Amino acid sequence: MAKGFIRYEPKNGVEYASVYKAKRVDGKKINDVEYLGRVIDKEKGIFRSRERGTFAFSLDGGIVNIEQTKAEKLILDFGDSYILGELLVKNGFLLLLKRVFGDESDTIASLVFYKSLSGGANCYADTWHEGSYARIMFPTAKLQSQRISESLLGIGDERICRSFFNEYLQFISSRCGDSILIDSSGMPNDIRMPITAINNHNGVISNESRLIYIVERDSKLPIYFRYATGNIVDVSTLKTTIAEVKAFGINVRQAIVDAGYYSDKNIKALQHDKISFVLRVPPNRKLYKELTAKYAPTLEDVKYLVKYRDRFVYIKRVEVDFFGTHGHAYIAVDIDRKHDESKSYLHKNYDNDELSSQDMNDALMSKGIFVLVSAEPIEPCDILPLYYQRQTIEQVFDVSKNNADLLPLRVHGVNTFRGHLLVSFMTTVAYILVNQILAGSDWCAAGAYRILKNQKCKVFDDSIIPQEATKKMNLIAKHAGIQFPTTLQHRAVW
Repeated sequence: MAKGFIRYEPKNGVEYASVYKAKRVDGKKINDVEYLGRVIDKEKGIFRSRERGTFAFSLDGGIVNIEQTKAEKLILDFGDSYILGELLVKNGFLLLLKRVFGDESDTIASLVFYKSLSGGANCYADTWHEGSYARIMFPTAKLQSQRISESLLGIGDERICRSFFNEYLQFISSRCGDSILIDSSGMPNDIRMPITAINNHNGVISNESRLIYIVERDSKLPIYFRYATGNIVDVSTLKTTIAEVKAFGINVRQAIVDAGYYSDKNIKALQHDKISFVLRVPPNRKLYKELTAKYAPTLEDVKYLVKYRDRFVYIKRVEVDFFGTHGHAYIAVDIDRKHDESKSYLHKNYDNDELSSQDMNDALMSKGIFVLVSAEPIEPCDILPLYYQRQTIEQVFDVSKNNADLLPLRVHGVNTFRGHLLVSFMTTVAYILVNQILAGSDWCAAGAYRILKNQKCKVFDDSIIPQEATKKMNLIAKHAGIQFPTTLQHRAVW
């Protein structure tokens, strides 16, 4: 039996191969040549040609034995989309999106994944989708710029937003208590919308709209958002915000808010609704001036000293009258803050001849002082840990801005704007849920996504083969309670 052989020929830096097999024609011995194509793996005998695709070839006793292999079609970013998808399927969040958005689910879920894993302008979402395993999970997603704008306009409909929050609040009901944190953040923009207006915030003037978040204290999850025109001050939004939250059936027992919400009307409204509160009194308020004038000179006494983390603070609790009702105030001096503010003041005013000794004494006496108030009596050692849980909502805003693509605003029209806020809200929730799962590991959600993105997968005609995971990838998956599969079938999430 005649033996064949393979001839390899380099061309333009790429190696090609052909198989030669001897045969007789009209009594003459000639070589029958068959083109194999480009050499993929010489040792394993893997080749690729336009006609056959990718295939394996071997010589066996002069007999050409060609075994057709499944054609490799794509290489995609795998690990980040896969882990995020598995976690959101396991906790039910993706099914929530399916119930709310129906036929638009692939597009909306893909936008949440894009903003979670990549981020950036919507015009790049389609490019990301083409190179991500998310295209397998959400095959009908429409991520061209115009289609995204249409989707945001659609889900920005007030009825769809209400439908989402009805489903979402049921989804998180088992995790949540009845204590909420409320705060707002400016969204600078020059978009011609009724809700964009000039705002002066701490001396900084800008065109903006305001975003208000409500976060549940124990679960640290955002439970609702609303927005307001940029020139509406925080103090005017509290009653409406709580009314909207209660309209969704959320039981609010306690609200922790910042000084911007302090007013007699707000306190009376909270008391009328039987909502306990903790908030800071602004320095320009009469109550602040009266309390600091009366108690500050004798406050720095060891019997009032409490420790909060690495800070030492003098705190005295007194009973006060809240516009005709009973309440409690906490006059406090932060030792480190007083030192820093006093030092800064003296550097600026030590040689100021226009200031009298009394003026300087009065100014120094006010440094480091702040006043908190509450409806119910709270031990001085517990008031700071309770009030500073407000930092949770600041962290939620950071996630929205840095990890959920809240800013900059790239929309036109109020409905599209509302749709954008809803997608950003959902992305923020997804990020926090994953971050909580990864608590105790060496990675936050953003760090884990960057590591996992480096795991690729190869897509064949009827299967998907993830490539080997690194040690870090396996540790992240193990902490999340997930195992990487050896092979996957082409299967959408739903």
